[in-house]
Amino acid sequence: MTASIEPQGAALARPGATRASGFSMRTKRLLWVWGFLALPILFYSVIRFYPTLQAFWLSLTNWDLLRPAKFIGFANYTKLFSDPQFWKVFKNTFTYLILGTPLSLVLAFTIAFFLDRVRFLHGFIRALYFLPYLTTAAAMAWVWRWFYQPPPIGIINDVFGMIGLPQQPFIRSTDQALYSIMVTAIWAGLGFQIIIFMAGLRAIPTTFYEAARIDGLGEWAILRKITLPLLKPTTVFLVVFSSIGFLRIFDQVYNMTTNDPGGPLGSTKPLVLMIYQTAFNSYAMGYAAAQTVVLFTILLIVSLLQLWILREKK
Repeated sequence: MTASIEPQGAALARPGATRASGFSMRTKRLLWVWGFLALPILFYSVIRFYPTLQAFWLSLTNWDLLRPAKFIGFANYTKLFSDPQFWKVFKNTFTYLILGTPLSLVLAFTIAFFLDRVRFLHGFIRALYFLPYLTTAAAMAWVWRWFYQPPPIGIINDVFGMIGLPQQPFIRSTDQALYSIMVTAIWAGLGFQIIIFMAGLRAIPTTFYEAARIDGLGEWAILRKITLPLLKPTTVFLVVFSSIGFLRIFDQVYNMTTNDPGGPLGSTKPLVLMIYQTAFNSYAMGYAAAQTVVLFTILLIVSLLQLWILREKK
């Protein structure tokens, strides 16, 4: 009776077999994976998740930084939802969102669509559009504030005077200030959106366009039936990203209305600025935490709703 001799290394090749170190290959892979994931998990646990949970707790307390936090239940939320100033700020915030997001995306896509067909100085023109995105928000807001000033300081009103149009109050008007700041915010993020749209356009295979033209489709039909559907993942990303940006708008408002932050008469104040003033002007940290929780909830609901509406239909 002869004993079969197993080839050298065959035992190690079997699933679950152990090496000299005592760990299987699967265990070693898991250790490597969790070793690389440990730092990001620790970061999000300490920097992201813990402050978020702490904000939920603080929203149920009365805390002014000087005395220990006192639990008061949902009193901060009751006060917040019965405050007319909150509902005015809520309206301002959603005006930025509802008008700013579609306007910025339509404008960015239009520019990206035609810029993608430009060959002369293409890189230079693209860099010009992207430059505002690299500029600090404070510096950009102050430049636009200068543009909006009355003549002879304000460039825009100077141009209006040259062509015979009446001067406009812009950020000094309760009716125009919010839209004037919205223009600045759209201009600030336009370069990033253009670059992302162009990357999405470049990722569409040219064979689709060639086949469509052979079939006799016009440019409008190609745009509607090929470009826009294949650009949907890019559009979904930019819709969610831009919506979060407009819901969290702060820098432009704070720097362009420094004499009366959020003014005039609160006509431009977003929820983030209200949270800032409540926390660092009034030192009502519990009340500010309640406002933060409301903003977090709005961001979460809006993002999930957009992802659901724009989801892939199967």
